[in-house]
Amino acid sequence: MKSATLLQELAAKTEQHINYVKSIEHLPQEVLTHRKSPESWNVLECLEHLNRYGDYYIPEIEKAITTSNTTSEATFKSGWLGNYFANSMLPKEKLNKMKTFKDKNPLNSNLDNSVISVFLEQQTQLLELLQKANNVSLNKVKVKVSIAQWLTIKLGDTFRFVIFHNERHIKQMERILE
Repeated sequence: MKSATLLQELAAKTEQHINYVKSIEHLPQEVLTHRKSPESWNVLECLEHLNRYGDYYIPEIEKAITTSNTTSEATFKSGWLGNYFANSMLPKEKLNKMKTFKDKNPLNSNLDNSVISVFLEQQTQLLELLQKANNVSLNKVKVKVSIAQWLTIKLGDTFRFVIFHNERHIKQMERILE
């Protein structure tokens, strides 16, 4: 895939996520905190979950880009592990539930609308990083994975993973609000 095309598509998806969250940010608190069952997340918990991942990945991506001495290439070729991680995040027709790591699970957290502001700020930072990524190698620059610091995946796959993960939980929020 062309590197520039990948970055444009991921930026467009991120813009969609921003627009969706802006469209729901003024909903009443009782709507944003409603849960379908005691063990399911509400909208604010979905956003808090994404914020916790953003707290890890945004600084890691930024560090990887700013310390890189690579130049951009015309094409990006996904690595097998990065591709697996990214594709596993995509929402499926039949809900594919995943176990969340304890430190990333916001169930029953005391949350308010500030989680929306944090999410929107993080997505703006992500858009800036996607822009900066036009100047480095999406193939050679590596980012540490949150579940195992010794494990790295390509920058292009990291962006795909993070943004597909956001997509997954945006779809979850849509289902909650149906």
